[in-house]
Parts: sequence; structure tokens; C-alpha cells
Amino acid sequence: MNSIKNVPARVLNRRPGHSLEAEREQFDKTQAISISKAINTQEAPVKEKHARRIILGTHHEKGAFTFWSYAIGLPLPSSAILSWKFCHVLHKVLRDGHPNAGATRLPAVPEQHSGGRRPVALASLLGPRGSRARPHPGLSPQGHLHDRYGQLVNIYTKLLLTKISFHLKHPQFPAGLEVTDEVLEKAAGTDVNNIFQLTVEMFDYMDCELKLSESVFRQLNTAIAVSQMSSGQCRLAPLIQVIQDCSHLYHYTVKLMFKLHSCLPADTLQGHRDRFHEQFHSLRNFFRRASDMLYFKRLIQIPRLPEGPPNFLRASALAEHIKPVVVIPEEAPEDEEPENLIEISTGPPAGEPAVVADLFEQTFGPPNGSVKDDRDLQIEALKREVEMLRSELDKIKLEAQRFISQLKGQVNALEAELEEQRKQKQKALVDNEQLRHELAQLRAAQVEGERNQGLREEAEKKASATEARYNKLKEKHSELVNTHAELLRKNADTAKQLTVTQQSQEEVARVKEQLAFQVEQVKRESEMKLEEQSDQLEKLKRELEAKAGELVRVQEVLSRTEQSGSELSSRLDALSVDRDELSRVVQQREADLLAAQSLAREKEEALNQERQRVSRERDELQGRLADKESQEQGLQQRLLDEQFAMLRATAAEAERILQDAVGKLDDPLHLRCTSSPDYLVSRAQAALDAVSALEKGHAQYLTSRADASGLVAALTRFSHLTADTIVHGSATSHLAPTDPADRLIDTCRECGARALELMGQLQEQQALLQARPGLVRTPLQGILQLGQELKPKSLDVRQEELGAMVDKEMAATSAAIEDAVRRIEDMMNQARHASSGVKLEVNERILNSCTDLMKAIRLLVTTSTSLQKEIVESGRGAATQQEFYAKNSRWTEGLISASKAVGWGATQLVESADKVVLHMGKYEELIVCSHEIAASTAQLVAASKVKADKHSPHLSRLQECSRTVNEMAANVVASTKSGQEQVEDRDTMDFSGLSLIKLKKQEMETQVRALELEKTLEVERVRLGELRRQHYLLAGAVGAPGEEEPSQPSAAPRSGTKKPPLAQKPTVAPRQDHQLEKKDGSYAAQVVN
Repeated sequence: MNSIKNVPARVLNRRPGHSLEAEREQFDKTQAISISKAINTQEAPVKEKHARRIILGTHHEKGAFTFWSYAIGLPLPSSAILSWKFCHVLHKVLRDGHPNAGATRLPAVPEQHSGGRRPVALASLLGPRGSRARPHPGLSPQGHLHDRYGQLVNIYTKLLLTKISFHLKHPQFPAGLEVTDEVLEKAAGTDVNNIFQLTVEMFDYMDCELKLSESVFRQLNTAIAVSQMSSGQCRLAPLIQVIQDCSHLYHYTVKLMFKLHSCLPADTLQGHRDRFHEQFHSLRNFFRRASDMLYFKRLIQIPRLPEGPPNFLRASALAEHIKPVVVIPEEAPEDEEPENLIEISTGPPAGEPAVVADLFEQTFGPPNGSVKDDRDLQIEALKREVEMLRSELDKIKLEAQRFISQLKGQVNALEAELEEQRKQKQKALVDNEQLRHELAQLRAAQVEGERNQGLREEAEKKASATEARYNKLKEKHSELVNTHAELLRKNADTAKQLTVTQQSQEEVARVKEQLAFQVEQVKRESEMKLEEQSDQLEKLKRELEAKAGELVRVQEVLSRTEQSGSELSSRLDALSVDRDELSRVVQQREADLLAAQSLAREKEEALNQERQRVSRERDELQGRLADKESQEQGLQQRLLDEQFAMLRATAAEAERILQDAVGKLDDPLHLRCTSSPDYLVSRAQAALDAVSALEKGHAQYLTSRADASGLVAALTRFSHLTADTIVHGSATSHLAPTDPADRLIDTCRECGARALELMGQLQEQQALLQARPGLVRTPLQGILQLGQELKPKSLDVRQEELGAMVDKEMAATSAAIEDAVRRIEDMMNQARHASSGVKLEVNERILNSCTDLMKAIRLLVTTSTSLQKEIVESGRGAATQQEFYAKNSRWTEGLISASKAVGWGATQLVESADKVVLHMGKYEELIVCSHEIAASTAQLVAASKVKADKHSPHLSRLQECSRTVNEMAANVVASTKSGQEQVEDRDTMDFSGLSLIKLKKQEMETQVRALELEKTLEVERVRLGELRRQHYLLAGAVGAPGEEEPSQPSAAPRSGTKKPPLAQKPTVAPRQDHQLEKKDGSYAAQVVN
């Protein structure tokens, strides 16, 4: 188990006194144990629970201060395995830790780790494996770089540095690289350059990830189950984070590549596509090999990439892209291992200074250069504790609020879900009740039908009973009638006894009346009942028939209702089960909510007590803080004085530099120094840019007097460039004409005076506010303008125009020759139709010779173009084609002039031949045009030959073509003359009819005619000489075609010369017949004065 050598001072100086200090000490102790167990020299993978505690610690303190404080003390250079596991833990902290973990400023460390009190670099922590680290004592200079883990650590370190730099440059991407497509679009923007750069950076990021995976797999022996061995798992464990990073990077690069292909042509992105394809195949092989290993199968679910990369040339292929998703299964909690294996000493080891974490001392240093006493240390410890308590209080409040809001949201969601279930249950109950009601109605209808059936049977029974009663009553009536008759008979017998039996008679009368009345009533009732029963019987029969049909329908409905009732019963049972489950969940959530509320109340009470204690301590610290603020003000004033002293010393040195430069204006030893206007213009332009930087630095210094670095840097650059401009302005004036030279010297003096005045103002605090650096811009602009005026006029043509003009004129010459050949063929066809005999023969011979000449000229121009390209490619070096033409402007202008002359001569030859064929021109015009073409081609050959390599095959072919052109031109002259002799009429002179006097007279007239023609010839030759002289004056004194531009301008102004016109006729005198000299394919020109 490794020990942490340099324990942070805040851990050693912790004074137990209250619960927060004890909690902080417990936190530091837990972090130290986790770091010690996670990063050790055992060749085994980092346990997830230790890494999880470290990550939770970064979230607890909102940064990675504790992690870096302990990481500094780890002996990383002594063990490659320790460095490898440190890189693994750091990768997990960057990915899953607090967002501030990657941006945490590291504390200062001792000299042997970083070479002084400066922020720790990742490479310096790793000792010899880092690129800028010093060798650790006791190790070889190579360290562990050549062992297996050393090579992996080197690659892993580069990956982590690339990761940190990428996320610092692009803060939109979190360390976990998980963003939405909208955030990716926003980060890429609409500028295609930004998208291009972001894609390249992601490719570099992916290359580092893939290189690490390839290096790990290369060291593993795939023939055995190395993934189940601790040594193999130690190497394979960091690849889980690599897989997570690569899945996101692959998705983002696909999106960006499709976006680039929608903005740029496909050929431009060929390199991007090749690089993506290479990364795609490497990533696919990596995922495939990792998926086959047993170690990864239980830790991570690796996605599978498609068989082939996306086709970026087809925009619709983006819809076919599927984002690879990496799934990390939830792990079962591991048993805690309470071990105290960290070795914490009571003080720093000998030879190593203690770690000081005081931010105030880091910024301003110890007051008065003395060591802090105990009271200062207590004050600073109290400050840190107050800040820590505030942050913890805010964090607890935020966590409590967040937890309460989450629980409330969950309760609301559950209540809404419960209400929805209740509504569904109520609706199901209503539906069930309706179905039950319908079922009851159907059953009641069925019972009613059965009851009606019984009533019908009962009615039939009653009808039969009524008939029986009616018969009985009828019999009774007959009996009564008989009884009445018998009574009437007895009446006579009893009349005698009337007096005796009067009472009996009266009673009998009443009984008789009653019986009669009863008989009538019974008769009427029996009749009415009989009628009612008959009607009721008919009605019951009809109802019975209707009920029978309705009973059939009800039975059918009843069967369907019973089926639906069974289904509703099953649904009702399922809803009842869900309702019970929801009730249990709601009860559980309510219990959790009550527990959370009670916990929140307890925390709130503890926070109130802590707040009261903190307020008391804050009042005590405010008094101590006032003293520190007074000291801080003194240090601030001292810093301002030191910054101004540095500025004044810089201004004084700049003043001496400028005085030295101004002194060279009158130094006689400087008269022999010369410079070019081009260099003067470049120095003046750089000085103008320095003036702008000086203005910006001056404004920044006036805004913040505590930082004069910008003004000092701008002042140093300004003084050197301005002095350089003054010196080279004086050197340039030595070669310039008198008037521009005087103006240039005066402008340099003015520039130096204003610069010296500015330097004087910058050395005084009162005049510093009134300093105006922009006043130096005016004389510098004057120097720049004079330098541009002194530049050679031959350089007025821009590089782009001169280079384009060469290609344009060569193309125009080729086009003119092609047009001439086409016109000659047309003329030949017309001559065959319009003439015959000797004229047709002469015209064909002349036109054939002209056609051969045009073909030879076309071959010459093509060969000259090839030679010209060879000259440019061999002579331009690293410069562009336009820069080569501008550098050799004389040669370029000669080449353009010769090309134009060839094209012009070809056009004139065709026009002259057309006139001769149509009998509208002279044969002499053809001869002169042939000489002009020969001279123009000789000029083109000379211009091309002067810069060509003498062993160049193109030069040999060009000389051959030149000789062919000379031969074809001689053929044109010969065919023209022979044709002229054939066509012209040569009448035989007949002197038979002339006398001696007439012959003498004709002889004298012929002599006069010869003298007139000789005089006319002389006059024309003089006119030809004047024309050529005027042509030379207009064309200017043009040097040799291969002469290059001088490096410096001439002393005298070239006001009397002009650039030669690029479209002038060539200045070559006509040759006598058959006087073409063939030497290197060129003519010896004659100049007639």
C-alpha cells in the first residue's frame, strides 16, 4: 500500500472544535483512504467503490481540490503501475466528477515536482514519463518509459492532455461528451471554417482514444483468457471510459461530416473522408474485440457499428445513421472495507517545503517578507471554514429544496395517476352498474313473463271457478224461486196467522227484500265479472303472445349481457389489483415524503444553529479583515509604483533608441548606406501597425494602472520599428532624386521628433494622460507614401495581372493561329470554285505554303508554352507563379510582346493572302508579312531561350520548330514570287515600228521613270526609318528579355521612359529576298535609321 508523502497543510493544521471541522476531517480522511486504495502499485483494476467515493468527493466540495492535493504527494515517478492507475482515476474524475474538476487550479508543489512554485502540470506529476518533467532522484533518465506500463502511461497522458485542452476550448461539451444535437449545432455554428476546425479536433481526439485501445490490446495475449486475470483487467479497465468517449465522438463526427458535405465540394473533403474511414474501421474492430471479452460483458453493453461507414456523398444517408448508445448496468453495492491504510505524518519531510494553500499569500506573497504567525493562520483557517460552511449551507439548502421539489413532483404525479385510476375505476363501476341494471331488468322481464304465464293459468282457473259459481248461483236462484213460490203458497196459510205472526212476517219481508236485493246484486256482479273476465282473458292472451316474443329477445340479450358481464368482471378484478398496488405505492411515497420532511426540518434547525454561530464568528473576523485590507491597499500602491517605474525605464530606453536613429540622419558615415523603397514601405507599414498596438496598450494602461505589460511590449516594438523606419528612410534617400530625398529626410526628422516627444510624455505621470501616440501616425504615413512613389514604375503592374496576362496572351496567340488556319482553308475552297488554270495553281501553291507556315507557327507556340511552364516551375522555388512573373517582369513583358507580335503577324498574313487570292492585294504584302512572322518567332524563341536550361528537351524542340518556321516562311516567299512571275503579263517588246528618234525618246522617258522610282524608293526608306525610330521611342528602352529586375532603384528618376506597350508590332526590318540567316532558328535583324 503506497503512502501519501505530502499531506495538505489544511489536513495537518485542522483543529477539532466543532462538528463541521470534524466532518471536514472525516471527509479528508475518507478521501485519503479512497485515493490510497484506488491508486496503488498492485497490478489489479481500480475498484469501482473507491473511484465512486472520489467522484462523490468532487461533487461534495464542488471541485477537485482535495483530490489534487493528495495526488501531488503520490510517488508517481517511482512506479509505472501507480501512474497508470492514477491516469485511470483522473479519467473517471474528469468524466463523472464535478464540472469544475477539470478546471480546478492546482496548488503549488515542491521544487522536485514542478521546478518551482507554479501550477502542477499533468506531465510533471508523472515524472520522467511526462514531456516536461525532471528526472526523479534515484531513477534512470529513461524512467519506466520502455516497460509495458510506461508506454501505456505515455499514451494515456497524451489522451488526458488532449481531453482537457478540448474541453477548455469548447466548454459547450461536458467532460462526459453527452450533448444534444441542438447543442452540437450551436457549438459548430454556421461558419464552415469553425465546423472544419471542430471536425479536425474531434478526429485528433478520436485518434488519441483509439491509439490507447490499440496499445492495450497489442500488449495482451489474446490466445488465453487474459481478461479474467488481474494483470489483464488492470490494463483493460480504462477502456470502459474510452468506449464511452468514442461512442459520442463517432456520432458527432458523423453529424459534422454530413454538415461539411452540405457546405463544401466533395473533392475538398476527400482527406476528411479517408481519415474518417480509417477511424471507423479501427473503432469497429475495437468494439468487436471488446464485446468478445468476458471482462466487458458484465460491466458495459457495447454497441455494434454498421458493416460500412456512412456515405457522406448522399445527404439522405444521414437518416439511416443510428446513434451508438453505451449502457452501463447498475452494480450491486459492495461491502464496505473500513481500513485505515494511509500514512499521514505530522509534518512535511526534510528537504521538502510544506504545502501552503493560502490564496491571499499566493497572490500577494507574505506581508513584509516575514513568516505568518499563529493568529494569521487562525484567521485564514477561520476564513476558509466560514467559506466552507457557507458553501455547505447553500449546498444543503439546495439539496433539501431539490429533494423536496422532487418528492412533491413525484407525489403530484402519483396523485394525478391515482386520480386517473380512480376516474377509470368510477367509470368502470358506472358501466358495471348499468350492465347490472340492464341484467336486472331483463331478469325482471323474464320473471314478469313467468308471472303473466301464471296469471293466465290462474285466470283460466278463475274463469272455470266463476262458471262453476255461476252455475251454483243459477241453481241457488232456481231454488230461491222455488222457495218464493212455496212461500207465497204458505202466505195464504200464514195470513191467518198474520196478526199472531206479524212480527215474523215483517221480518220475513225484510229477509225477502234483502234476499231479492242480494240476488239482483249477485246477478249483476256475476254478469259484470263474466264480461270482465272474458275481456281480461282476451287481453291476457294478446299480452301472452307479445311476452313470448319479447321473452325470446330478452333471452338472447341476456346471453350477450352475461358474456360482457364476465369480461367486465375480469377487468374489474384487474383494476382492483392495480388500485391496491397504487394504494401501496402512494402509502410508501407518503411515508418517504414524511421522512424527508422530518429530515429537512432537522437539517433546517441544525442550519439555524450553525448560522447563529457563523454570524458571531463573522463579526469577529470582520475586524481582522479590516487590517488585512489596509495591508492590501499598501501592496496595491506599491504595485502601481513598480509598474510605472518599469514603464518609465522602458520609455527612457526607447528614447535612446530613437535618438540614435535620428542622429544617423546627419551622420556622414551613413551616407554610404542604401536601401530599397520596397523594404522602406514594409518597415513603415509595420511601424504603423505598432502605433495602433501602442494606442491600445496606452488605453489599457490608463484603464488599469496595475498592469503595464501591454503598454511596455507595444512601446518596445514601436521604438524598434520606428527607429528602423527612420534609418532605412535615410538610406533610401541616398539613391532617390534630390527633391524626393529632401522630402523623405524632412519627414523622417518630423517622425523622430514626434516619437521623442511621446517618449518624454510617457516618462512623466502628469503628462501621461495627455500623451497621444496617434500623432506619430501622420509622418509614418508620409514616409510610406514617399516610399511607394520611389518604387520602380515597372512594378506598377500587379502580380496577379502580370501572371494572368502571360497566360492570356499565349492563349490569344494560339487562338489567332487557329483562326488563321481555318480562314486559309476557307480561302482555298473559295479559290477552287472561283478560279481555274494558272491562277488556281498559283493560289493553291501560295495558300498551301501559308497553311504549312501556320502549322509550323502553331507547333512553335505550343512548344514555347511548354518551355515557359518548365522555366516557371524550375525557377520559382517556393514562390507562386504570379510572384515569379512579377520578379522577372522584364522577361515577362518581352515574352508577352513577342507572343502578341506572332499573333498579329499571323492575322496580317491571312488578310494579305485573302487579298491576293481575290486579286485585290499585292504579292509584296505576303513577302513582308512572311518576314515579319519570321522576325516575331525569332523574338519569341530568344525570349524563351534566355532563361531556359541549355540541356532542356523543350528548348531543343523549340529551336527545331524555329528552323521549320524559317523554312516555311522562305517557302511562302518563293511560292509568292514564282506565282507573281506566272500571273503577271510579260508582253514582248516590239521595236519594229520605231524610228531612232522614237527609241531615244522612250529611252529618256524610261530613265526619267527609273529616276522617279529611285527617288520614291529613297523617300520611302527614309520614311521607314523615321517610323521605326518613332516606334522605338514609343516602346521605350527595353532591356534584354532575360534581364531581371534590379535589387535597388536607380539613382536617377526614370521619368523619360515608359513601359513598352504589350500589343506593339515587332521592330524588325524587312529582309531582302532569300536572305534569311538560320542560326539557332533566329533572324539577324537590320535597323534602318
